[in-house]
Amino acid sequence: MGELIHFGQTVLGLIRDVLPIAGILIGFQVLILRRPIHNPARVGFGLVLVLLGLALFLEGLELALFPLGRLMAEQLTAPAFLFGEGTETIVQFSWSDYFWVYVFAGAIGFATTVAEPALIAVSIKANQVSGGTITVNGLRFAVAVGVAVGVALGAFRIVTGTPLHWYIITGYVIVIIQTTMAPRSIIPLAYDSGGVTTSTVTVPLVAALGLGLAETIPGRSPLLDGFGLIAFASLFPMISVMAYAQLSAWRTRKARETAPNSEDPS
Repeated sequence: MGELIHFGQTVLGLIRDVLPIAGILIGFQVLILRRPIHNPARVGFGLVLVLLGLALFLEGLELALFPLGRLMAEQLTAPAFLFGEGTETIVQFSWSDYFWVYVFAGAIGFATTVAEPALIAVSIKANQVSGGTITVNGLRFAVAVGVAVGVALGAFRIVTGTPLHWYIITGYVIVIIQTTMAPRSIIPLAYDSGGVTTSTVTVPLVAALGLGLAETIPGRSPLLDGFGLIAFASLFPMISVMAYAQLSAWRTRKARETAPNSEDPS
């Protein structure tokens, strides 16, 4: 019964959030453009499906994925797992003791990004407008690799307790340098790729991982160290997408340079 009440509250919250969006779209269509809405029944049915789909999705994250991510962080940092059975507390540790934390952080960052609905939508549109030059899976995997590296590095920052701004400043310096060197056609898409990763799938799991690590690692504060992983998840995809484009451009140039040499001179 409690789950049904919570689900109803989620639906009501989504209705409150989605209705202003629908009101703006319909208002501009009718009042500003003065055009009728084609297939209003279909549009209304689509809005209902959006509400139900989002409600079920958010409820599933809240009941399953969010607690699971937090539980995994707690188990991977448990003294018994790190130093063997019988160890109840951690007195002194090294960053290398948390190797499996970094592996798990990278794996969960990659998996959640590949499944991110916003990234799938952007990848499909990029494939359409580029005439197939940008492949759907190529862009998704490039972004996913960036998120995996970013979340793993963010987990390393939590373990070591180093300041967040060191990593963020360094990352954006790399982005600025890459922007001057990457193909111009990929730069806007790379910048957008950093934003679409921080959506419905990635954010709950990454946030749960960060808070779980900060609560279980000795000397770390959930408020100061538990947050910041989402910043890594939005920064490093820009680096990976531009690196992917630069590598593709370099391979194309090499292929063009070696093509005349492969022809028979006779």
